[in-house]
Amino acid sequence: MSDNEDDLGMWDEAMEEQAEAEAEEAKPVELDELQEEDAPITGEEKRKLDAILDIPVTIAMEVGRSHISIRNLLQLNQGSVVELDRVAGEALDVLVNGTLIAHGEVVVVNDKFGIRLTDVISQVERIKKLK
Repeated sequence: MSDNEDDLGMWDEAMEEQAEAEAEEAKPVELDELQEEDAPITGEEKRKLDAILDIPVTIAMEVGRSHISIRNLLQLNQGSVVELDRVAGEALDVLVNGTLIAHGEVVVVNDKFGIRLTDVISQVERIKKLK
């Protein structure tokens, strides 16, 4: 067999393998019916929602953390610098009641500091961290 025939044989084998793989991958999938997200809220749902909307929570923005000994803590005074575990420009953590919900960056608006959310942690990820 010549080199040309060997190459053609290899191509034929590769094409057959690809066709088999595509045939295995292409299977019909049953999907659940989509529910309208804009469906009106029932009276019972509104009452339940109203019950939790006024619950106060603590929101905190964390620039970084550091672990130091009590000896070093007692030596801190005005002008001392504490090294944090973050690098300059890295996103801040946004915590609600101590639970990470987002990352963000510092902004200044009308001479006041704020935070622009750059990445919100999904509900699934937050629930996994609670377990």
